[in-house]
Amino acid sequence: MSGVTNNPIPAKGGSLIGATTVNWEDVYKGPNVMWRVPRNIRFNDNIVVREDEIAVFYRDGKVLAYLDRPDRYALTSLNAPIVGNLVKELSGVRQEAEVYYLQKRIFDGKFGSAEPYVFKDPDFGLVQLRVFGSYRWKVGAPDNFINQFVGTFGAATTADVDARLKEQMILLVYSSLGQMKAQGMSVTDLASQLPTIEQAVLGFSPQHLGPLGIEIVQVQGLSINLPDEVQKAVDTRSTMGVLGVNYLQYQAGQAMTTAAANPSGGAGALASAGVGLGAGLGIGYGMSGTMQGMYQAPPGSPCPKCNALVPAGNRFCPSCGAPVGAGAAAATVPCPKCGQMAPAGTKFCPSCGASMAPPPPRTCPKCNANVTGAGKFCPNCGTPLGA
Repeated sequence: MSGVTNNPIPAKGGSLIGATTVNWEDVYKGPNVMWRVPRNIRFNDNIVVREDEIAVFYRDGKVLAYLDRPDRYALTSLNAPIVGNLVKELSGVRQEAEVYYLQKRIFDGKFGSAEPYVFKDPDFGLVQLRVFGSYRWKVGAPDNFINQFVGTFGAATTADVDARLKEQMILLVYSSLGQMKAQGMSVTDLASQLPTIEQAVLGFSPQHLGPLGIEIVQVQGLSINLPDEVQKAVDTRSTMGVLGVNYLQYQAGQAMTTAAANPSGGAGALASAGVGLGAGLGIGYGMSGTMQGMYQAPPGSPCPKCNALVPAGNRFCPSCGAPVGAGAAAATVPCPKCGQMAPAGTKFCPSCGASMAPPPPRTCPKCNANVTGAGKFCPNCGTPLGA
């Protein structure tokens, strides 16, 4: 918005000799919300008020009266019923007052926070937010507007008014965010709640800006910017929600995508072993069920080739790529002491350290059957074998 334009008062004229007719020329209006008449108005002057204007009479730090109906007003005692108490005020010893013209039309404004708003989030801690947006406003109460902006704030131009309004709009957004945060809103909800926040700002505006004579008609284009690291975390959480995976699964999928993009890395070896990582993130997430079983299930049996632990359900060793499962199970034997399965050919149990060499066969004292292993009863007749 541009500043107030002090265009010259037109030549003298009117119903009485010496009276001056005052009006706000269209060519000087432009985007200005108000215009101060360059000289004080005196008794017998004529005031022209048009359809989209309000003439406010101001003296001694307060509004005397205002005219908001389109007409030509001669400030004399002859039209006292029309002008009312204004004539009485101007007919005294001090017969003059300032006049401000105000436009009734709707104005557009924008706001943006110079300082960040600190939002305490339960997940991300203290997050610094910056808000931007636009709004539409008009003069709601002419007397309050002049008393506050001209009398209290000393605003002499439309630019002064606009600067004050921007500050108030930012405070309104901050107040609305505080109210909604108290109701449980978090940083991750901000993007989806922008229309609701706009309506909250619009709802709070009468109590905040009404005393200033301002009516907010619309709030739109609200944008709340997060720090880069917080925005990335919010985007990650949103992606996880869409894919239906937890954080561990998401990280596993990202790692597989990175590995698949690097043929010289471990992904090529795993793919050649039959894992089938695929070349995209979608295939990585397609394996999320398997990945979840890997990290949530108890450890499985050792690899028959490299002795690394293989998670339950895997068909190949994640360390060396050797086949496991049914074929590996046939190549394992139990420890004669603790029963833990170990690869065939292992000399000592990887669980308890006992020798994996099979004990010499025994003969059942009752049926003379050969008994192998460390069993305490004859598998043929059930006779106790002793220690």
